[in-house]
Amino acid sequence: MIYLLIVSFIWAFSFGLIKVNLSGIDANLVSFIRLSFSFLSFLPFLRIKGLNLRISGLLFLTGIIQFGLMYIFYLNSFQFLKAYEVALFTILTPLYVTLFNDIFNKKFNSLFFVTSLLAIIGAGIILYSTFNYSEILSGFILVQLSNICFAFGQIFYVRIIKSNNNLKDHQVFPIIYLGAAAITFLITLSSGSLHFKSINCEQWLTLVYLGIVASGLSFFLWNYGAKKTNTGILAVFNNLKTPLAILVSVLFFNENADLVKLILGLFVLITAIIINQKFSEKSI
Repeated sequence: MIYLLIVSFIWAFSFGLIKVNLSGIDANLVSFIRLSFSFLSFLPFLRIKGLNLRISGLLFLTGIIQFGLMYIFYLNSFQFLKAYEVALFTILTPLYVTLFNDIFNKKFNSLFFVTSLLAIIGAGIILYSTFNYSEILSGFILVQLSNICFAFGQIFYVRIIKSNNNLKDHQVFPIIYLGAAAITFLITLSSGSLHFKSINCEQWLTLVYLGIVASGLSFFLWNYGAKKTNTGILAVFNNLKTPLAILVSVLFFNENADLVKLILGLFVLITAIIINQKFSEKSI
């Protein structure tokens, strides 16, 4: 659980960087550059011993879906939605995590389902506000596709690693990032957005940090942490980054927030963790 908490804090600090420093850069290009830096940062750890074509293909596919397509859908949703609307619609991710787990296990887990619903309610309390429903359908669909990709990849990766005990996470993760970088490159190229000249020095520094730390290191720690915990806890932590991001904004960036909603939402999320830890057998 500690790995998921560390990543949640890193991501909490990343939202401000994206909002302030990367506006005006094509979303597909941002995805490609970030994931390319992620791939390059993990490339020295690559070990192909013990890998066969099937496992390599599954890892490559995981990267395409969990990180590549997820980023494409997520960043493009900002064309249709305001930031708080994107944040609100990402809270459904815990439900997809538990549903994919149930599909793979061919068994409905009521505890994980209740835990994921509490995670959605907790984040929803914090983020809820009024918005124009008639203008957001396209953005909503893109965010849900992003949520589904990220949720699927988490569960799929855990199953691959646990069924191949000889694999070391850091040694196979370059293959995952290669898949992610490959699909974002193809999409960026096909959209005619593969242009680097407009990116200034400050934006390059932001992209390097986001690619190596917020994406590269953080996605690795997230999937590694997912392997160490159960699906209920994983579902909750998919939404814990939301109140943490708001808390960071209040404490470090002097932004305003509804503290009553924040405290109430955090209480619900913590309650979900306690319920899961008390009743779960800690098995995915």
